[in-house]
Amino acid sequence: ILPCHSLRFFPLSINPRHSQVQYPSVLLQYSISCSCVFAAIDYYHKVTNVSSNMKFQSAIVALAVAISAFDSAFSFSTTSAVNRRQSSSSSILPKSRTTSLSVASSDISEEVRRRKTREERLEAASKGLQVHCVGLSIHHADVDVREKLAVPEADWNIASNEICSSGDVAEAAVLSTCNRFEIYYAASDPRAAMASVTKYLAKRSGLPVSTLRKNLFMLSGDDAVWHIMRVAGGLDSLIVGEGQILSQVRQCHLHSIEEDGCGGKVLSRLLNNAVAAGKRVRSETAISKGSVSVSSAAVELSEMLSMKDLNLPFSEARLAVVGAGTMTRLLITHLASRGLEKITIVNRSLQRPQELADQFPDVDIQIKLMDDLWDVVGRSDIVYTATSSVDYVIDEQKMEENGIASGRPMMLVDISVPRNIGDDCKNVPNVKVYNVDDLKAVVAKNTAMRQKEMVEAENLLKEEATQFIAWRESLSAIPTINQLQERANTFREQELAKATRKLANANLSEKEMEAVERLSRGIVNKLLHGPMAHLRKTESIEGKQQTLKELNAMFRLEDE
Repeated sequence: ILPCHSLRFFPLSINPRHSQVQYPSVLLQYSISCSCVFAAIDYYHKVTNVSSNMKFQSAIVALAVAISAFDSAFSFSTTSAVNRRQSSSSSILPKSRTTSLSVASSDISEEVRRRKTREERLEAASKGLQVHCVGLSIHHADVDVREKLAVPEADWNIASNEICSSGDVAEAAVLSTCNRFEIYYAASDPRAAMASVTKYLAKRSGLPVSTLRKNLFMLSGDDAVWHIMRVAGGLDSLIVGEGQILSQVRQCHLHSIEEDGCGGKVLSRLLNNAVAAGKRVRSETAISKGSVSVSSAAVELSEMLSMKDLNLPFSEARLAVVGAGTMTRLLITHLASRGLEKITIVNRSLQRPQELADQFPDVDIQIKLMDDLWDVVGRSDIVYTATSSVDYVIDEQKMEENGIASGRPMMLVDISVPRNIGDDCKNVPNVKVYNVDDLKAVVAKNTAMRQKEMVEAENLLKEEATQFIAWRESLSAIPTINQLQERANTFREQELAKATRKLANANLSEKEMEAVERLSRGIVNKLLHGPMAHLRKTESIEGKQQTLKELNAMFRLEDE
């Protein structure tokens, strides 16, 4: 039954030699589907003179007769391709065909221009969220600046909500540790978002923006993605490969996806990928071997300088730790590994120190409350501080008031941010004060040992970063998919409306009209399935961008 001349259009959707008009052929097929159905019904009614109550099933049989309508429907679907190859088309298509293409294109353009509100909505949806990172770390800022921005973990979500409250930032997550304060955020307008985040940082720190900018680093796009991968992998840490930062990034991710978190689709995916990348680095390389945490660096530093500062072997030094949190647990772990079996813990309550005593049965842990702080400090050679206090626990004035400034050699090692030990303690005779910035001597030694592992780790991180970037780029296809679907549905509705007017005298029942409606939707959905799946498929970034560019040009989606 099919007219032979119509068969020449079928290879457009299956022949790879016609790949440049593959997508227009899809529009050809679905744009004519509805018109063919109703043209068949109308044609059958006129030719056979069947009564107005003819059965819908009989009308479908007449669909084959209406295939001849392909020629006219084809005119619009190839307009974009013909325009781009106008010189070659003139030698292939008859002049009358070219004229019909122009007419069809003109008709559609008139219709598209009447849909400005829909175009504006799609334009807003097409604004992708780019990832950015603003912050400061031990590599860029001194501890006195970092401590002004430090946020306790319990308040990470409060801070991220405040950042997003301006409306310029769509997603945000805060990572605040001893060595870094970083804000990861996603926004469609980078300039406005950066201004909003900078304003928040200035407000929180109490520092002028000019001072902050000297200490801040700002990264966008792929650079921000690469940064969080290196952070999670331990390559950006003070001690390369330290494991504590991976746990902190994991907590950042978990907080971001909580009910009051601000990590949306993009940011939560990024942080989750970063955690996975960090795990790979530690399981597939030897970068985490040896001393790899701030706590272990503090132990190494005090061990290295014990004879110089105290004239006393490290193994004979009397040790005290102020605080009983995670840092203290790690500190005791590394002290115990060096054979030190007697440690005094000073804390506000007894519960956590007792838990540590139970966890380390081979270590003689004496527990004291804060009321006994100065008595413990006065009897200790090395005092480590690791509390969450925002005020100084030990300073020069307090040492003098409690009779500690007598000139006896003492080492104070502060691994807290904000700092627990004031700088003025350096004025006390024979007292040596060290903070996290002073751990760089240990860092230099460990980094040299891990250079080879860093290269291998970076290769793994690049794989993970590339996967995330490819996924993020795949999101750029969503607005195009929405535009194509809406345009296809518009043409379907237009043809349905035309056919409905023509069938006014056909007396089709409501049920039969619903069946035609479902048929038209089914044809459109099935024909669009292939192109939609191709657009969603992850491929090279360049290939994705080229595909979207071609599709937008072929169907004039950007001109709507």
